[in-house]
Amino acid sequence: MRNNGPVPEITTITDPEDERIADYRALTDVSLRTRWEPPHGLFIAEGSLVLRRALRSGYLARSILVEAKRVPEITEFAGDGVPVYAATAEVLAATTGFHVHRGVLASFFRKPPSLADEVLATARRLVICEDVNNHTNLGAIFRGAAALGIDGVLLSPTCADPLYRRSVRVSMGEVFAVPYARLEPWPAALATVRAAGFALLALTPSDDALPIQHLTAEQRHRPALLLGAEGPGLSTAALTASDARVVIPMRAGVDSLNVAAAAAVACWELCRDLPVPQPDARPRPLASPNPQQGQPGQRPGL
Repeated sequence: MRNNGPVPEITTITDPEDERIADYRALTDVSLRTRWEPPHGLFIAEGSLVLRRALRSGYLARSILVEAKRVPEITEFAGDGVPVYAATAEVLAATTGFHVHRGVLASFFRKPPSLADEVLATARRLVICEDVNNHTNLGAIFRGAAALGIDGVLLSPTCADPLYRRSVRVSMGEVFAVPYARLEPWPAALATVRAAGFALLALTPSDDALPIQHLTAEQRHRPALLLGAEGPGLSTAALTASDARVVIPMRAGVDSLNVAAAAAVACWELCRDLPVPQPDARPRPLASPNPQQGQPGQRPGL
């Protein structure tokens, strides 16, 4: 995919405190970023592949920040009016708080959040996460869900933000491909999922759990896989609300897998009868910035 328009104008940044790149400041401060990004309608994407997937999914770029020596690599991403800022690796590190080894970052506008009812109306196979507040695990769950055939993700109110930079990076941009929404009130809204025709399958290592490969055809028809946080697992309330408890049989004395790994195994089992997909080679357009969303360096809403 190439942008055949004019080469974008590049603005060189030499000061890490330059307000034009304020969107990229202190990216390693999780508390700061999670308090600031969602209310102001932004998220940060890292790396060319993730940028490409965000644009293909219709997200609007606010600005791009690139290591100066890599400017030729990013001209395909710059739509009309998207500011492109270039800086040395040292300036990038001082601004973001880490070495940007992928060489490119972009600030994107968020879309309006989807509602749980919208996800339920279009999905046939769900993952539902309870209290998964580790961004790395959440990103890996989204990547596995997208790869293996899950077409919707629902999150309890206390789950991490799927569009936090680390989640987006670990998912390799697949958070943009799978519709998701918050499921509230929790756990009472699980009844809404069941009413939509899904079988609630709680993944747990408990002794009374059914090996997941032994599920009936009816339970597999519209599965909703419940996943708990690393360590504590699913709450008693979530387990009680489920239609069945399922387990991935373990070997060699291992009691369980990491939640992201377990999610991938379980998603494969639930989706293994799906037709093998064919590659989609259709070109998709680049997105351009929304002029009503504010200018880079100007914090939205402030």
